[in-house]
Amino acid sequence: MNPNIGTTDKIIRLIIGVFIIAFVGFYLRSWWGLIGIIPLITVARSKCMLYPLFGINTCKKSDEAKT
Repeated sequence: MNPNIGTTDKIIRLIIGVFIIAFVGFYLRSWWGLIGIIPLITVARSKCMLYPLFGINTCKKSDEAKT
């Protein structure tokens, strides 16, 4: 499996995912906070399923060697 998410993209997704879970899930006490799991899963897998549809790849060759 070839990763298509770079380091900067991972950091941004991690921040967004944690923010959604913390703010929407805990602060607003809404089950919609579970949507924050999606960016966290893409960070863990280093793969975004929508990127190939649009021909996007933010992963550099040096990042691919790390995973």
